[in-house]
Order: sequence, then structure tokens, then C-alpha cells
Amino acid sequence: MKLDQAIIKKLAEHLENCELEAQDTLKITEDYPDMDFEDAYAIQDEIRARKIARGHSIAGLKAGLTSHAKMKQMGVTEPVFGFMADYYSVPEGGEVKVSELIHPKVEPEIAFVTKRALKGPGCHIGAVLAATDFLMPGIEVIDSRYRDFKFDLKSVVADNTSAARFVVGGQPARPSDVDLRTVGVVLEKNGEPVALGAGAAVLGHPAAAIAALANNLGRRGMEIPAGTLILSGGVTEAVAVAPGDHITLRVQGMGSTSLRFVE
Repeated sequence: MKLDQAIIKKLAEHLENCELEAQDTLKITEDYPDMDFEDAYAIQDEIRARKIARGHSIAGLKAGLTSHAKMKQMGVTEPVFGFMADYYSVPEGGEVKVSELIHPKVEPEIAFVTKRALKGPGCHIGAVLAATDFLMPGIEVIDSRYRDFKFDLKSVVADNTSAARFVVGGQPARPSDVDLRTVGVVLEKNGEPVALGAGAAVLGHPAAAIAALANNLGRRGMEIPAGTLILSGGVTEAVAVAPGDHITLRVQGMGSTSLRFVE
């Protein structure tokens, strides 16, 4: 680690205030260019601790930057990881207030719910599938706190990987009933398809993102508990949204889920 605890706490407070007040900021590595990934996750962990101290709970975990093309572009070899607070959760068909966010975008995802704990190192796709209770369609609303969505990898990890809101729903499916590599995904905005993809866009297999999360947590002395909801990462590029937009995600064999954006 390059940063001391006082700076980590200060940066966590700054980034969380930007989230809560819907105010953007410049990426934190501009002021702290020497910070490393350990620092970045320590800032994220401090943001989580701040939320828990105020009485919030953690609703799930998430992976980001899960396409090989995006990782190559950013010069990394594995995804980034974050958490979802309870108030990020939106009921199926529910509303998201754009006034509470800065510049929201949506991503179509496949959500996993575990029935057994997963712990790295050495976690792999087979272990993830064996530990998965069911799968669901999920829409993640991402909202980077950085101005114009411009950031580097360490800054976005510290900012809890742009997590903001999410919805899951549809028809839960068993992993044995779905080929997650070929499963088709359609994201619609106001009734029109705006993004199409297949599960293989996520690291070749969405379960690979869950395995990478377990291995990342294992290196930090943590695990994925049984009963955890995990968003495995965007199957397509993120799509910008505005007040009045109605977003629906359809996943082959898993039905659909949706949410609406209001002022």
C-alpha cells in the first residue's frame, strides 16, 4: 500500500459524498498518482464500512470490466469487483430517480445466487456452477462519480466500480438448464432493442467472472458467502438512459426484468 489510513478514509468520504450528493469529481489518481490496487480496494472497503455503520446492509456483489476486449483496452488481466448496498436495489418494474444520479447507464447482466460459500485461490467455473443455486436476469445501473465517465482502473475500483442501482427478476433457472456461453440477451429501451449479446461475452463464460471474484476475495482473506447475489458483469456495452426511459432485459430461458427512469 502507498497511502496511509487517514488518506484512505478521506478519499472514501469524498467518493461516497459524491455518490450521495450526485456530484461528480476528477479521478483521484490525479492527486494520488502512486496509489496501488491495494489502496483502491481499501478505499472501497472503507466506503462499505461507512454504509454499514449508518445501518445499511450489503445486498450483493458485482464484477465489472468483464469483457476480454475491455480488459485488453485497460491493460488488465482480470475484472474489477465491487459491492451493492441495500438501497441500490430496485423492485421489478420499479423506478429509478435520475435526479439521485450523475450520468446513469444500464448494463444487461446474468445474476448468480449461491447456495454454498466460494473461496479462492483456485476457484474455477466448475466450482462456481456447483455452488450456484439459481440464475436470473439482472440490469445494473452504473453511475461513475468521475466527471464525464473518465477514470483509470484504480480510481474506478476505489469508486466501488460505479455501482449505483440494480434490478433482478424474471424466471430463476438452474445452471444445469442453461448453456451460459450461448444464452442470448436482449436489452430494450422504450420497446426497441438497443443491445444484443451472448453469455460468452463475459470472460468466455459468466461463471468465470464469479470465480475471479472468489479468487480476488481469497487473496484479501474473504470469501463469497452462501446465499450471495452476484452480478457477473455487462454482456454488452453500457447504454445511456434519461428520464422517461423504460428498460427491459430479456434473457433466453430466464424471462425478463425491467425498470423505469424518472426525473
